[in-house]
This record gives sequence, C-alpha cells and structure tokens, in this order.
Amino acid sequence: MSSPTKTTIHQDPFKAWKSLVFPSVKVSDVFSSVLKATLAIFTVLSISLFLYSAFSNPPQWLSCRGCITVAITGHRKLTNGHQTSSGAYYNNTSIHDVKTNVSHILFGIGGSAKTWDQRRHYCELWWRPNVTRGYVWLDEKPPAEKTWPESSPAYKVSADTSRFKYTCSYGSPAAVRIARIVKESFELGLDNVRWFVMGDDDTVFFVENLVGVLAKYDHNQMYYIGGNSESVEQNIIHSYDMAYGGGGFAISYALAKELVRILDGCIDRYASFYGSDQKVQACISEIGVPLTKELGFHQVDIRGNPYGLLAAHPMAPLVSLHHLDYVQSIFPGMNQIDSLKRIITAYKMDPGRTLQHSFCYDLTRKWSISASWGYNIQLYPSLVTAKELDTAFQTYQTWRTWQHEPFTFNTRPMSPDPCERPVQFFLDRVDRNGKDGSNTVVETLTTYKRQVEELGKDCSRLDYAPLLDFLFVNVSTTSTLDHDAWNMAPRRQCCEVINAKNGVNNTLQVKIRSCNQFESVTPP
Repeated sequence: MSSPTKTTIHQDPFKAWKSLVFPSVKVSDVFSSVLKATLAIFTVLSISLFLYSAFSNPPQWLSCRGCITVAITGHRKLTNGHQTSSGAYYNNTSIHDVKTNVSHILFGIGGSAKTWDQRRHYCELWWRPNVTRGYVWLDEKPPAEKTWPESSPAYKVSADTSRFKYTCSYGSPAAVRIARIVKESFELGLDNVRWFVMGDDDTVFFVENLVGVLAKYDHNQMYYIGGNSESVEQNIIHSYDMAYGGGGFAISYALAKELVRILDGCIDRYASFYGSDQKVQACISEIGVPLTKELGFHQVDIRGNPYGLLAAHPMAPLVSLHHLDYVQSIFPGMNQIDSLKRIITAYKMDPGRTLQHSFCYDLTRKWSISASWGYNIQLYPSLVTAKELDTAFQTYQTWRTWQHEPFTFNTRPMSPDPCERPVQFFLDRVDRNGKDGSNTVVETLTTYKRQVEELGKDCSRLDYAPLLDFLFVNVSTTSTLDHDAWNMAPRRQCCEVINAKNGVNNTLQVKIRSCNQFESVTPP
C-alpha cells in the first residue's frame, strides 16, 4: 500500500498578522461610520448650545459690550448706547427691560408768563415736584420781582419764532411756539426719556393712568397717542386724525427723533393751520404715523354742565381733563378746583377705577343703579335697559356753536321733569377699611350724598318716595382696578345691592366687583 503523497504549502509568515492588523473593509463602510460619528458630535453640540442660550440672558454670543438693540418700526438697529446730558455714554440694555414708569415721561406744558398765576392751579393739582419731569414753556421770562412757585413745574422760555410764517386769520402766532415745544424738549437731551407728553396750562393729567396707558406701547416704535374732540364740528374744522392738545398727547422717543428733524420746515408748510396740535399732526402725517386713539384723553370741547359726560365715562382709564374754566363745576355747589380735589381724593385710592361706569338691578324692588365710581350714583325706580344706562345724558352743548348736537358719542336727553330723571347722589367722602397685608382684605368705601333739589322740585310720585328716603349710598370695593386689567379684553364691572330692604341709617349699600361667568344686566 502506497503512502499518501505529501503536499508542501509555503505560507507567508506575515500574512496572518496582516489579516489581524489590517482587516479587509469596504470604503463605503468607513464613510458611513465617519458620517455617523460626525452627526452624533453635531447633535450633542447643538443641544448644548440650545440649552445654553435658553438659560443665558442675553445670549452671550450675540452680545457686544456697550451695544444695545433698539427696535424701530419693525427693524433691528445696533447703537452704542445713549449720550447723557453730561456727555457721558452709558449702556442701557437693562434700562429697556424696566417697565415704563413716571420717570420715563417728559412733560411739555404750553403756558404764558402773563396768565400762569391764574392757570397754574390746574397744573399743581397733578404735578409732583421731584417725581414728575418736565417744564412749563413760557413766551417770556417772568417778572424778576416775582418768585416762581415751588409747587409749579420749572419753566423755560421758548425760542423766538418770529421767523416762522403764520397766516391763519382767526388764530394766534403763539401756535407756532407751542408746536415747537416737543422739539425744544427733545433737544434738551435729558436721560432716559421714553415719552414726550404735551399739554396746556389748564390740562389736568391723571398721571398713574397716563403711565399705565403708555406702558402698553413700545416707546422704541413710532407712536402718536391722544384723543379727538367731543364736538363733531371741531373735528370737521380741524381733523379727526389729530390728538387735541388740550386733552394732551404723547409722542414716543422714536417718533420724536424723526419729528424734530422736519418740524421747523414743516411748520411753515402748514402756516394756515389754526392750532399747534394741528400743525404737529400734519408734520407727523408726513412721517406716515397715524393717531393711536385712547378714550381717556379728554379735550372737553363742550359748554354747560359736564355731568352727563363724566357720569358715563367710556371703558378706559381717565387720563386727562381740559377746558374746565369753560364748563360748570363738576360738583354742585363747589368751585372747579375744589371739585377736582374731591375727585382726586377718590383717584388716589384707586386710580384705574376712577369714573368707571357700573350698573345693576335691585330685582326685589325693581330698581336700577348706575355708578360712576368716585363721582356719581343714579337711582331709578324702574328697570332701565343696559343700553340706556350706558348712554350719556346730554347736559351740555357743542363747543363752537352751543348746539345740542352732534357729538362723537351717543347721548340721551335729560328731562327737566324730576319724575323723568334718576335721583342723584354725588361723592361725599372716601375711606379705606382694613390694613394692607397678605392676610387682610382692604375695602375701599366711597360715600355719595343725595343732591337736595330746591323745594318742590323733587318728584312726588309714589314710586320715587322710597328712593328719596335714602340720604347716602355707600359703594364698596375689595380690590383696586389694576392697570394690567386694561391689557385684557375690556369688560364693565358688575355691581349688586347688599341691603335688600331700607338699609341702615337711610343708606343704600352697593358693592362693585368683577362679573361672574354668564352674568349680565338683563331684565327678567
């Protein structure tokens, strides 16, 4: 038997090592592995960057030392801070994060050296030395022998305006000087001004409410804010697109910056326009900015008794009143300054609620109650519709022609027959019960006293007799009407009668509160 043949195999001694150290792989596999690793790294970095930006304020990779971001008319603009009046620069990134307050407003009040002593009492009702900022702009320097009142704003003398044209035959060239107040105020270069607010020397501002209104708007955008005249004839003659200067108007810093650039030349283009406010609006229209209307600015272009207007105030915070020398006293039997002081006592307790209108029914006795908080209560011996209660009594005439119409809002006639009118109560005093504290309910109590008519002028009908038994109406609220409430969808507050019978000490008790869900003033 033959033995098997042996085959000798010659192997490369390094071949095994090559297969271990350099295994056979495809190029596509290498590319896939590298791509996956790269994607994983980028994913981790992206998540880290997102988390860092979410919890870093401001984003550090976008910040630059000494720069701020300012939004103007929808565009983003980098600036190197603002220059202070002393010439120094500061970075005000944090300043822009602060909610608008009274220190951000610069008032420009149009006045005259000859009439300031007679008109200053209106301004001094609301001006707060060392709190409010601004100046009264006079036509000339006051007499040297007279001391400027410490309770008045400081004054400045307007620049000479004789070079400007003024061709309105029935107006005063002083309109040019007053129109330039916004420019002269801007050119003062004062720090941290967001809004320039213009007014007359007989304008009464309600400052907290003004601040609340302006805080709704971005001062870095171009805003022109104010209100129209109450008389249609005034709006036709002047403009529906204009903020009337006596009621006051506000110009944002961004708009003022544009306006001062063209104002002087623009004033000459509108030389035939009557008033300073009309000239300012015409110049703003060249920039393309419309009027933003706020219903709390009141020009008070009416004659007669303002009662009907104030007792049915629109659903907006009270910002200003004007022309108070040209209407009857707000409260019967008082002069105008004392009347304003009385309203201001209520205003200080609850600024946002002042003059706000509420009404409700006493279904047991079938009465209607209408309340203008801080001013007036009306009692009706019947169930009056909400639409009628919401409509202002016409106790006044138009500004220019003393006619009974038209106005820019609906009115209803005020009958001379006492049996066709509500029984009237006017604010007598304001009290606050309880102390501020986390566990204490603070109640504001306003008391209204019945207006006593002349002998024989009260209604003698039997249904009026129970109403005339009341000498006072007490209205309680357990919370202030916060300014943030005006940033939500507006809704009139509700009220209810607390004592369903004759009350205590001839006093009717009423409570004003937020409305409940599905609550309405609807007759049964």
